[in-house]
Amino acid sequence: MNHYYALIMAGGGGTRLWPLSRRDRPKQVLPLTEDRTMFQVTVERLDDMFAPDHIFVVTGPDLAEPLHQSAPHLLDENFILEPAGRDSGPAAGLGTFHIAQHDPDAVIAVLSADHHIANEKRFLAALRCAHDAARQGYIVTLGIPPSYPATGFGYIQRGEPIENCGEFTVYHSRRFTEKPDEPTATAFLSSGLYSWNAGIFIWQARQAIAEFERQQPEMHAILKKIAESPQEREALWGQMKKISLDYAIMEGASNVAVIPVDIGWSDVGTWATLFEVLARDDHGNATRSSFDGHIQIDTHETLIVSDRMVVTIGIDNLVIVDTDDAILVCHRDRAQDVRDVVQRLKERGQDAHL
Repeated sequence: MNHYYALIMAGGGGTRLWPLSRRDRPKQVLPLTEDRTMFQVTVERLDDMFAPDHIFVVTGPDLAEPLHQSAPHLLDENFILEPAGRDSGPAAGLGTFHIAQHDPDAVIAVLSADHHIANEKRFLAALRCAHDAARQGYIVTLGIPPSYPATGFGYIQRGEPIENCGEFTVYHSRRFTEKPDEPTATAFLSSGLYSWNAGIFIWQARQAIAEFERQQPEMHAILKKIAESPQEREALWGQMKKISLDYAIMEGASNVAVIPVDIGWSDVGTWATLFEVLARDDHGNATRSSFDGHIQIDTHETLIVSDRMVVTIGIDNLVIVDTDDAILVCHRDRAQDVRDVVQRLKERGQDAHL
């Protein structure tokens, strides 16, 4: 697999993990699931498959240095800077064009810097199978078995099987559905034919570029100009529309395959999803803290994130996040709404808390 590359998407702000995740210190540079940062964990799980010069990172100018410091074995020139966030579509396109210039025969695994994967060995095995399928002309996605009718994830419907690969089966993908309502998600779950879209895609660079040209011709033209004239990147980037990779490419892509995989995956996007990943005590409580003396009396199913003592009495199903300048207390069922707090802070001009 000499032409296999990893492209780690490491932009984004992680607003739903406020107040710990901030504009200048987003979730990918935080030690959320382990003592290492999310980015470090992501890079290190790839070490057995990708050489350092085959790992590329797309991120913003302000994050490049802290990310590189946490993974100093990666090459300076493999950090690809997007002048401003334009969502995952342009970011993936920028990285794909860049790698294609380096190696026109590249197969690229597009990954995120903020995913928790419990079974890393099985994940790497799935990436090997995905590489082989991509070489056959498929754009491959890893599908996660849904455990509940989530409305915050996209869904992939599988069709006929293409081939077996080790412990996995590669299927034709019939369609992508982005963030359905609850009745639709419930029907998807009952059918047994759908997987969650984990945002992990494996494709040949030339095939992906052809899809950008077919589906997003204006974006393709900008990316091509940037590849030909890197010094114009900042000026050209201002013309780029903001759109996710799912909407820009995957929903309309040709020749898509899905590999359903149970790898203990979680998109650590909210305090509720972090709670599900962390170890819990006999009362169902989880903590993320350097302090080991929290007092919890008649407290159940609650997440505490604080480096100083927190005392709780008679509470259930809460999230408590304590930082130097802000404290968040919310019900775990309302964890998605934390991003609304960030929006209110922006509207009030309270930039010091962003």
